[in-house]
Amino acid sequence: MSRELTCCFTGHRPEKLPWGINEGDSRCVLLKKKLYDAVEAAYGEGIRHFICGMARGCDFYFAEAVLALRREYPDITLEAAIPCAGQSASWSLEHRTRWSALVEQCDKKTVLQEYFTMVMLVDTAACTESIGDMADILHQAGEEQGLSIRIQREDIFNAMHRI
Repeated sequence: MSRELTCCFTGHRPEKLPWGINEGDSRCVLLKKKLYDAVEAAYGEGIRHFICGMARGCDFYFAEAVLALRREYPDITLEAAIPCAGQSASWSLEHRTRWSALVEQCDKKTVLQEYFTMVMLVDTAACTESIGDMADILHQAGEEQGLSIRIQREDIFNAMHRI
Protein backbone atom coordinates (compact mmCIF):
# COMPACT_ATOMS: atom_id res chain seq x y z
CA MET A 1 0.00 0.00 0.00
CA SER A 2 1.49 3.34 -1.03
CA ARG A 3 1.17 6.49 0.99
CA GLU A 4 -1.06 9.24 -0.40
CA LEU A 5 0.83 12.30 -1.58
CA THR A 6 -0.56 15.61 -0.34
CA CYS A 7 0.19 19.24 -1.17
CA CYS A 8 -0.44 21.85 1.53
CA PHE A 9 -0.56 25.57 0.85
CA THR A 10 -0.78 28.88 2.65
CA GLY A 11 0.53 32.15 1.35
CA HIS A 12 0.55 35.92 1.61
CA ARG A 13 -2.50 37.96 2.53
CA PRO A 14 -3.52 40.87 0.27
CA GLU A 15 -1.85 43.40 2.57
CA LYS A 16 1.53 41.81 1.77
CA LEU A 17 1.00 41.66 -2.00
CA PRO A 18 2.19 44.56 -4.17
CA TRP A 19 -1.22 44.74 -5.88
CA GLY A 20 -3.23 44.51 -2.64
CA ILE A 21 -6.79 43.42 -3.44
CA ASN A 22 -6.62 44.39 -7.13
CA GLU A 23 -6.80 40.92 -8.66
CA GLY A 24 -6.99 42.43 -12.13
CA ASP A 25 -3.36 43.58 -11.79
CA SER A 26 -1.20 41.77 -14.36
CA ARG A 27 1.13 40.48 -11.62
CA CYS A 28 -1.79 38.89 -9.79
CA VAL A 29 -3.12 37.34 -12.99
CA LEU A 30 0.37 35.92 -13.64
CA LEU A 31 0.64 34.54 -10.10
CA LYS A 32 -2.76 32.83 -10.42
CA LYS A 33 -1.62 31.24 -13.70
CA LYS A 34 1.63 30.04 -12.08
CA LEU A 35 -0.33 28.57 -9.14
CA TYR A 36 -2.64 26.77 -11.56
CA ASP A 37 0.36 25.42 -13.47
CA ALA A 38 2.04 24.33 -10.21
CA VAL A 39 -1.08 22.51 -9.06
CA GLU A 40 -1.36 20.82 -12.45
CA ALA A 41 2.32 19.80 -12.25
CA ALA A 42 1.74 18.41 -8.75
CA TYR A 43 -1.16 16.41 -10.13
CA GLY A 44 1.15 15.09 -12.84
CA GLU A 45 3.53 13.92 -10.09
CA GLY A 46 0.78 11.89 -8.42
CA ILE A 47 -0.63 14.36 -5.89
CA ARG A 48 -4.40 14.10 -5.62
CA HIS A 49 -5.11 15.64 -2.20
CA PHE A 50 -4.60 19.35 -1.64
CA ILE A 51 -4.93 21.19 1.68
CA CYS A 52 -5.44 24.95 1.89
CA GLY A 53 -5.26 27.29 4.90
CA MET A 54 -8.24 29.28 3.53
CA ALA A 55 -6.85 32.75 4.35
CA ARG A 56 -7.56 35.75 2.14
CA GLY A 57 -5.18 36.37 -0.74
CA CYS A 58 -2.95 33.61 -2.07
CA ASP A 59 -4.84 30.84 -0.23
CA PHE A 60 -7.98 31.81 -2.14
CA TYR A 61 -6.03 31.77 -5.42
CA PHE A 62 -4.68 28.30 -4.62
CA ALA A 63 -8.09 26.89 -3.66
CA GLU A 64 -9.60 28.32 -6.84
CA ALA A 65 -6.82 26.75 -8.95
CA VAL A 66 -7.42 23.34 -7.33
CA LEU A 67 -11.17 23.62 -7.85
CA ALA A 68 -10.68 24.62 -11.50
CA LEU A 69 -8.43 21.60 -12.08
CA ARG A 70 -10.90 19.32 -10.30
CA ARG A 71 -13.34 19.98 -13.14
CA GLU A 72 -10.81 18.34 -15.47
CA TYR A 73 -9.47 15.78 -12.97
CA PRO A 74 -12.37 14.65 -10.75
CA ASP A 75 -10.09 12.52 -8.53
CA ILE A 76 -8.62 15.71 -7.02
CA THR A 77 -9.72 16.46 -3.45
CA LEU A 78 -9.47 19.77 -1.63
CA GLU A 79 -9.39 20.04 2.14
CA ALA A 80 -9.96 23.30 4.01
CA ALA A 81 -7.59 23.52 6.98
CA ILE A 82 -9.49 26.17 8.91
CA PRO A 83 -7.30 27.52 11.73
CA CYS A 84 -10.23 28.51 13.96
CA ALA A 85 -14.02 28.47 13.82
CA GLY A 86 -14.29 32.24 13.37
CA GLN A 87 -11.56 32.57 10.73
CA SER A 88 -13.55 34.83 8.42
CA ALA A 89 -15.69 36.62 11.04
CA SER A 90 -13.83 39.94 10.90
CA TRP A 91 -13.43 40.03 7.11
CA SER A 92 -15.40 42.16 4.66
CA LEU A 93 -18.68 40.75 3.35
CA GLU A 94 -17.02 40.15 -0.03
CA HIS A 95 -14.21 38.08 1.50
CA ARG A 96 -16.58 36.16 3.83
CA THR A 97 -18.83 35.31 0.89
CA ARG A 98 -15.88 34.14 -1.21
CA TRP A 99 -14.48 32.10 1.72
CA SER A 100 -17.86 30.44 2.33
CA ALA A 101 -18.22 29.53 -1.34
CA LEU A 102 -14.73 28.00 -1.40
CA VAL A 103 -15.21 26.08 1.85
CA GLU A 104 -18.54 24.76 0.61
CA GLN A 105 -16.78 23.22 -2.41
CA CYS A 106 -14.11 21.50 -0.32
CA ASP A 107 -14.28 17.74 0.06
CA LYS A 108 -13.21 17.94 3.68
CA LYS A 109 -13.24 20.72 6.28
CA THR A 110 -10.88 20.51 9.26
CA VAL A 111 -11.29 23.15 11.97
CA LEU A 112 -8.05 23.09 13.92
CA GLN A 113 -9.32 24.85 17.05
CA GLU A 114 -12.35 26.80 18.22
CA TYR A 115 -10.47 30.06 18.83
CA PHE A 116 -7.42 31.65 17.24
CA THR A 117 -4.61 31.74 19.78
CA MET A 118 -1.19 33.33 19.52
CA VAL A 119 1.55 33.21 22.11
CA MET A 120 4.37 35.75 21.90
CA LEU A 121 7.48 36.06 24.01
CA VAL A 122 8.27 39.77 24.31
CA ASP A 123 11.33 41.41 25.83
CA THR A 124 10.00 44.13 28.13
CA ALA A 125 13.36 45.13 29.62
CA ALA A 126 13.18 48.63 28.12
CA CYS A 127 9.51 49.12 29.02
CA THR A 128 8.84 51.82 31.62
CA GLU A 129 5.26 50.66 32.35
CA SER A 130 4.44 48.20 35.13
CA ILE A 131 3.03 44.82 34.08
CA GLY A 132 -0.35 45.95 35.42
CA ASP A 133 -0.30 49.11 33.31
CA MET A 134 0.81 47.11 30.25
CA ALA A 135 -2.08 44.70 30.87
CA ASP A 136 -4.54 47.63 30.94
CA ILE A 137 -3.10 49.17 27.75
CA LEU A 138 -3.20 45.84 25.90
CA HIS A 139 -6.72 45.08 27.17
CA GLN A 140 -7.95 48.43 25.83
CA ALA A 141 -6.19 47.91 22.47
CA GLY A 142 -7.74 44.46 22.22
CA GLU A 143 -11.25 45.73 22.93
CA GLU A 144 -10.87 48.32 20.18
CA GLN A 145 -10.07 45.52 17.72
CA GLY A 146 -12.53 42.94 19.03
CA LEU A 147 -9.73 40.82 20.52
CA SER A 148 -8.80 39.48 23.91
CA ILE A 149 -5.17 40.36 24.64
CA ARG A 150 -3.59 39.14 27.85
CA ILE A 151 -0.11 39.55 29.25
CA GLN A 152 1.58 37.24 31.69
CA ARG A 153 4.99 37.08 33.26
CA GLU A 154 7.20 34.42 31.65
CA ASP A 155 8.04 32.73 34.96
CA ILE A 156 4.33 32.29 35.76
CA PHE A 157 3.59 31.06 32.23
CA ASN A 158 6.42 28.51 32.46
CA ALA A 159 5.28 27.31 35.89
CA MET A 160 1.71 26.83 34.61
CA HIS A 161 2.85 24.79 31.60
CA ARG A 162 5.40 22.59 33.32
CA ILE A 163 4.31 19.06 34.09
